[in-house]
Amino acid sequence: MIEIFSLGFLKVTLVDIIDIAIVAFIIFSLYNWLKGTVGSQIFIGLLIVMLFSFLAQLINLKALSWLLRFITDIWVITFIILFQPEIRRLLVLIAKTPFNTRDGSKEVPEYINSIVEAAFELSQHQHGALIIIVRSSGIRGYSETGEILNARLSKDLLRAIFYPRAALHDGAVIVKNDLIEAARCALPLSATTAVDGTPIGMRHRAGLGISEQADVISVIVSEETGSISVADNGELFRGLTKENLRKRLIGASELKFMGKTRSAIEKYLRKQK
Repeated sequence: MIEIFSLGFLKVTLVDIIDIAIVAFIIFSLYNWLKGTVGSQIFIGLLIVMLFSFLAQLINLKALSWLLRFITDIWVITFIILFQPEIRRLLVLIAKTPFNTRDGSKEVPEYINSIVEAAFELSQHQHGALIIIVRSSGIRGYSETGEILNARLSKDLLRAIFYPRAALHDGAVIVKNDLIEAARCALPLSATTAVDGTPIGMRHRAGLGISEQADVISVIVSEETGSISVADNGELFRGLTKENLRKRLIGASELKFMGKTRSAIEKYLRKQK
């Protein structure tokens, strides 16, 4: 190995510099992802313990190295247990690369128009609704909590399902392409209870919760106000008009088929808000 420079007994090669740069990039990316959450404080604490552990091993403090390594192992396990939803979400985002998306036609799928029309008509009658549109990965486990339909999607079928006296109106409808996979599905609730200082109900928390854990977009119609909202990637966009909703769903669909990454999708959708 070609030696770049040395610090006393410590020799630094080009491979060492590349190794350090990769680790620094990973740490920086993880911190940015966790920034603003409780997890960022735990992450910083874990880094400090790991730094002390490295220094202890460097100067051959065996007892201290053993103690710090033991603490680090426990801390990592605790971190994984406490932040399991966030880690699952991160893995979903990592999996969404151009190699994992499929190219196809830019033609707008007809099912999007059906969802928009159904949401608008449900909104006019103040009939609550929660429609989960699956994008790249399925959520079979949540589909199985409800009634499996595998029915061709239509505006009238969605309106019939969410009619207040219908047997299937409670819970969520899960849509994949032009099929309604299941209805009356139970979803995980988001820990978020208010957005911009305004409390959100169970339907909105469920739509937000599933968007935090899977690659889906949730269309939510409020039973109290009739307003239409969309939850995507852990963010809630409220008070959408019919055209806003159409643009947001079309944008998500087009960018998926173009093989864009999550960052491109988010940038495009923010412009539509």
